[in-house]
Amino acid sequence: METKVIQETPGLSRRDFIKSSVPILSGLGAATLLSGTSRIFAAGSDKVRIGLIGCGGRGTYDTGNCLNCAEGVELVAMGDLFKDRVDRCRRTLKRKLSDKVKVTEDTCFVGWDAHKKVLGRDDVDMVILTEPPHFRPGHLRAAVEAGKHVFMEKPVAVDPAGVRSVIESSQIADRKGLTIVAGTQSRRMAHLVEGMKRIHNGDIGRIVGGQCLRLGGGMLTWSEATKERQPGWSDMEWQLRRWLFLTWLSGDFITEMHIHNLDRMNWALDAHPVQCIALGGRQVRTGPEYGNVYDHFSVEYEYPNGVRIEYMGAQIDKLTYRQDARVIGTKGLAYMHEGNFIIEGAKPFKYDGPSPSPVIKQHADQIAAIRQGKHLNEGKRIAESTLTCIMGRMSAYTGRALKWDWAMKGSKLDLSPPKYEFGDLPMRPVAVPGKTQLV
Repeated sequence: METKVIQETPGLSRRDFIKSSVPILSGLGAATLLSGTSRIFAAGSDKVRIGLIGCGGRGTYDTGNCLNCAEGVELVAMGDLFKDRVDRCRRTLKRKLSDKVKVTEDTCFVGWDAHKKVLGRDDVDMVILTEPPHFRPGHLRAAVEAGKHVFMEKPVAVDPAGVRSVIESSQIADRKGLTIVAGTQSRRMAHLVEGMKRIHNGDIGRIVGGQCLRLGGGMLTWSEATKERQPGWSDMEWQLRRWLFLTWLSGDFITEMHIHNLDRMNWALDAHPVQCIALGGRQVRTGPEYGNVYDHFSVEYEYPNGVRIEYMGAQIDKLTYRQDARVIGTKGLAYMHEGNFIIEGAKPFKYDGPSPSPVIKQHADQIAAIRQGKHLNEGKRIAESTLTCIMGRMSAYTGRALKWDWAMKGSKLDLSPPKYEFGDLPMRPVAVPGKTQLV
């Protein structure tokens, strides 16, 4: 028998959504910063109860990994914009992990404020945020205000306004003693961890440049089920169900997927770019089912001390597949590939150790930190990696070079829709370099 989901809610205006989810940091008093802190956990013994916000494929996957990462972790609440996603996610998790899925009909929520219903539950200690990236800043702010620990998928924003909000929320989380972990599992891949240690120890000398490539895998056939707009779907629902192909929801693929690759470059250089210039376009994504995103980007990122990293990315089927990176130093070269880390030069190295699952370890690290009361907050770091991607997209969309400081502090770009409701929402046009304005 199909599970029923209760608590459907009407749409909210953009003002109501922001007011309820994203208060301004400067208006917070000491009492607010200290209130709502989660209870202290006995080392390794107490249950950690999870609430899931965003019940699509990624939410199902992340929640399964989280439940499997340690003993005493349970799922007690779920929320999503769509009932069918809650139902499907609940069935899948219940079938695989029935003893850890404690969700009931009364703890499943649907609608624009489903996240608030999950966050309002006293039995939720930590939330997993996996709604489309556009919603991440608001959901993060609401979660830390509610005193919840947070695992949030990457990217964490789609525009500079969202990035700034995430950084502010991370500061609040620190004051409240809350953990924040981001879904950049590369940071927990054993071969990358060991290789990066050697870069940071100076094994390749002073870094002078590098390249970063991710080519292939373009039309995302796994999403073919929603390729055709169904009768009765409003503009808003159609865009939400095809969110990967709408810039306002995904940030375009350079932000939504290739953040992994660009995050590794920030990691290697232990810095973010200071400026960039980019090109990009849309050659094969010609139909409305592919929204308004590009299918290829090329960006030159300049880091401190004049170090330049060249990035190329494409999502086009039948391309020669490549996903690798090089970092060039004065004493050697580091080569990163999936499962490999090789250093050539004065201090050669090749990783040949164990490779435990990084997607399990990221959750295990957070659960351990929660139970032991240890500081773990990746919010600012992932916000900076997100902006690295966003500024590359902004440069390609407009044809303009831009600086980090302007993107972080000066850009007014906010891709939010006028209202959060199921109704008319004209799709923004595809960006045209030289015509699209830099905001």
